[in-house]
Amino acid sequence: VRLVESGGGLVQPGGSLRLSCAAPGYTVSTYCMAWFRQAPGKEREGVATLFDGHTTYYADSVKGRFAISLDNTKNTLYLQMNMLKPEDTAMYYCASGTADPYCNIDADFAYWGQGTQVTVSS
Repeated sequence: VRLVESGGGLVQPGGSLRLSCAAPGYTVSTYCMAWFRQAPGKEREGVATLFDGHTTYYADSVKGRFAISLDNTKNTLYLQMNMLKPEDTAMYYCASGTADPYCNIDADFAYWGQGTQVTVSS
């Protein structure tokens, strides 16, 4: 399974970005899909999950600002990020391939993308 993230970049505080995770040949709506992030010197943090195409989870740090979604026709997962803050700066990864039937953010994920860098700075 190949996951390819894109859409990262440099944005000012308060700005928006939309990250994409393309999964050629992998039906993203069937599986638990997740976004993680890791800032330099910090542990990896679970950001959001999407299961069954509509069941979502968000970390408290992004709730109300980020939205996870998918496009079945493109086999692509998205993370819309609004009202970005400097503390959102990190490498963002999408992940899938967990046996956890509840798609918990703490589950083990077998498939990872290479990551896309998000930098929030003025």
